[in-house]
Amino acid sequence: MGVLRWTWRVQYYAIGGFGTDKYPPFTLAGDPGYPAHLEIDYPRHLSRGLVLVKWWLLAIPQYIIIGLFTGSGAWFAWHYGSSNANWAGTGLIGILALIAAVILLFTGEYPRQIFDFVAGPNRWVLRVAAYAGLMTDSYPPFRLDMGGHDPASTLTVPPASTPPGQDGAAGQPAAPGEPGRTGAGPSGQGPAAAGPSGWTAGRIIAVVIGAVPVACSLGLLAGGGGAVWATTAHRHGGYVDLGTQTYHTSGHALASRQIGLYTTTEGWDVTRSLFGTVRLRVTAMPGGTPVFTGIAPAGAAGRYLTGVAYATITGSPGGHPSYAGHAGGAPAVPPAQAGIWAVTAAGPGTQTLVWPVTSGHWTVVAMNADGSAPVSVQVNVAATLPALPWVTTGLLIAGAIFLVAGALLIALPARGASRQRAIPASG
Repeated sequence: MGVLRWTWRVQYYAIGGFGTDKYPPFTLAGDPGYPAHLEIDYPRHLSRGLVLVKWWLLAIPQYIIIGLFTGSGAWFAWHYGSSNANWAGTGLIGILALIAAVILLFTGEYPRQIFDFVAGPNRWVLRVAAYAGLMTDSYPPFRLDMGGHDPASTLTVPPASTPPGQDGAAGQPAAPGEPGRTGAGPSGQGPAAAGPSGWTAGRIIAVVIGAVPVACSLGLLAGGGGAVWATTAHRHGGYVDLGTQTYHTSGHALASRQIGLYTTTEGWDVTRSLFGTVRLRVTAMPGGTPVFTGIAPAGAAGRYLTGVAYATITGSPGGHPSYAGHAGGAPAVPPAQAGIWAVTAAGPGTQTLVWPVTSGHWTVVAMNADGSAPVSVQVNVAATLPALPWVTTGLLIAGAIFLVAGALLIALPARGASRQRAIPASG
């Protein structure tokens, strides 16, 4: 419970809410003076059988929902098998909190509608955490309990009108035997009155749907911003610098994986329109050894390297190259005499290879000029990328459109819910 308290306080302070200026305390204990409060009753009795299934099988529907809330669903899809988890990264909670932060930056006020809505998914996440953490047998309800105080929740947050940094209401533990409850009245005065809620199922669905284009817009705008940065900061002499890496093999050659480039329209070389001209600068490590670099049709390169001890570069995860080794001996002829290359560069020092990109299947090969082993080279890659300005413009425009569309899908239901909530209940 202490870990969940600490996590909830940090999330409320940071990307999970941006709800207070008061710094989270360094303690696992409850802090009644902190605006975000969490209490979970000690379980007097737990089922022996449920412990085998509730944290994985029974909780699967809940995991899917909180995956949308926190962004962990997208993380799991892209990083299955990784141990680096993420809460409120690009999920609905993080998106809404980010929107609130932008509004707060310009107006000095946290929008009440967004505040109320951010609290609901956070409550849902913590209820599931308590259930999956084997702290209760009570299945988390499928509902969003929004607003500052909730008498049937695992956590409370102060009303949006509470100035950031001021003490909020601290919940009091419920009676024993009622897991996951908190009192929600200020200063222990009892549960706060529940006013009419304008959050209908349709409005909640609209907000969830609106979060999707907003999340897409963040990726598009980030891509457009990265393209602008590449165009301005990384373009030198007409080439955009794509990075430098060092490669090494104990064999006689280094080869890229087969590069497939295609023309999709007759008479229009799409690959050249996108990439333009590629420039490779290859330097032997350590310097002084004459180096050879060539680009050849993949089939011809494969035949030349048959029976040769060499390494295929399969990737560069985390900036560290990975290789697939091939057993064999020395090449039958030095690379310059192979007669298979579309373009080559050879000699001591840094060699520059310039290749007007052409459709087809290609392999890049780096060797010592005499075909000896081992081979160690530093490679810098750059390209003219003539389509980059158009791609940049398209990404920025699409990102703006998605952002506006998603913001409207979120703002309109929130405004409608706020107006309905302001109408006094009758009858």
